[in-house]
Order: sequence, then C-alpha cells, then structure tokens
Amino acid sequence: MYKLHFDKMYQMCLRYSKDEVIICSIINDSFLSVFKNIHKFESRGSLEGWIRRITFNTMADYFRKENKQLKFLLLEEAANNSIISEGNKDDYDDIILKVNTLSGSFKEVFIKYAIEGYNHREIGEALHISEGTSKWYLAEARKKLQLLFNFSTDSYQYGK
Repeated sequence: MYKLHFDKMYQMCLRYSKDEVIICSIINDSFLSVFKNIHKFESRGSLEGWIRRITFNTMADYFRKENKQLKFLLLEEAANNSIISEGNKDDYDDIILKVNTLSGSFKEVFIKYAIEGYNHREIGEALHISEGTSKWYLAEARKKLQLLFNFSTDSYQYGK
C-alpha cells in the first residue's frame, strides 16, 4: 500500500514544500495514521482518496505546529505553493466559510484541486467530466471566490 500510493502523496506534498525531508516525514506520519486507522475506512470513497485526506491533514498539522500563521489556499494557477504566510484563525475560518458558499461542481472541483491536491485528469475521472470541464469549474470557482474576497490576488504574498 505504501509503495502504491507514495508517489501520489509525494506529488501532493510537493505543492506545499520543496524540502524532501519534510515531505518524507509527513508521508511517513500519514501512513502510520493510515495503518493505525485502516479499520475506520468505510469504503464510501476510494482508498486513495482516504489516504490523500489523511496525508493532507497530517501536512496541515505539521505546518500548523511549525508555524501557526500558515494557512492553505490556492487562488492562482501560478501559485503552486499555496500557503498564505500572514493570517490568523479568523482569516482561515473566513476563507473556509467562503469556500463553502460555492455550490455543486464548483465546490467539488475547487476542494479536490486546491485542498486535496488532485489534478484535473483525476478530478475528471472522479466526477465523470472532461479534464477541460474540470479546469473551467476551477477557473469559475476562483472568480467567485475572488469576488467574495473583493481583492486582487496580487495583494497576497505566497510562500513555502
């Protein structure tokens, strides 16, 4: 299981950190959680999706512990390392509330791409839509979020 899913989890973590030691540590901690909690897997989705969610949560916990000001959000295609470097819990809660205002496929595609780290091909397969349609939903979701935030994304600072 570890060998089968390592590369995909590595690619997901690579979007948030370029440090191989950190990435491997996060993945190892993730799989420790997977193996400890495999009995909780309910088969409502794919095993890979469940592992991806655990890996993302482990990564978020790691960054919260290391720097309490880091928050995850991907608003621009160019911002592959999508952690907002200045913020607090209120900002994070506000972001999540605004993401939750998206509906249907807009929300599903945005969360799968920006938060869970799926690529457009994987999203298309999961939602039974084309890769291009997935890209369109993401672009539209970003436009809606930008209107909600009423800001230009140029004013945000992105970093590792």
